[in-house]
Amino acid sequence: MTELIANGSERNMRPSEDPFCNALWYAGYTAARHEKRVAEHFTQRGIEHFLPLYDTVHRWNNGRHRVSLPLFPGYIFVRIALQERLRVLEVPGFVRLVGFNALPQPLPESDVSKMRDALSQGVLAEPYPYLTAGTRVEVRSGPLAGLTGILLRRQNKYRVVISVDLIMQSMVVEVAAEDVIPVRNSASGSLHADTEKRPTAVMRSTVMAPGVLS
Repeated sequence: MTELIANGSERNMRPSEDPFCNALWYAGYTAARHEKRVAEHFTQRGIEHFLPLYDTVHRWNNGRHRVSLPLFPGYIFVRIALQERLRVLEVPGFVRLVGFNALPQPLPESDVSKMRDALSQGVLAEPYPYLTAGTRVEVRSGPLAGLTGILLRRQNKYRVVISVDLIMQSMVVEVAAEDVIPVRNSASGSLHADTEKRPTAVMRSTVMAPGVLS
């Protein structure tokens, strides 16, 4: 498969933490059906990027064909320092960097790496409706280890939904049942439910309760 607004806390950051000078991962919004075209332009211009894709079969008048489509329609991930964002913004089909109050919001490097590694290792994935609540578990082994989410069972298989809160997009991947354990609230011992409504820059995995998918 925007504009940076400086404040006191940003001026006091260590050089290695300064997003203006150091390359970080950001989600970028593209024009409709321009994800692959934007990725091609990034490749030609030497801009580091990640476009998650999945394989599916489409039926047209001339038969069934296997195609690769974006897992998160309308979005692409790009790794840049904000001082170089003009190189990204001038790419045809690229609209803007995703963030809050005109400030691009970086994504955790480890989360992007885990998702990219999982797809490169052949983890089966497909788009899934964005989810924000449910019984939470943690993936304990495999390429997605360390991510948490909501348990889902489809027939005899377990699945994990990887969510990018910042862009409110999700994909679903298959996992082995022994690779996940419940996440319990440290104070009460009860299972934790995600009730956060405001999008954040955290990438989450969600495993949904049995029987949700038909």
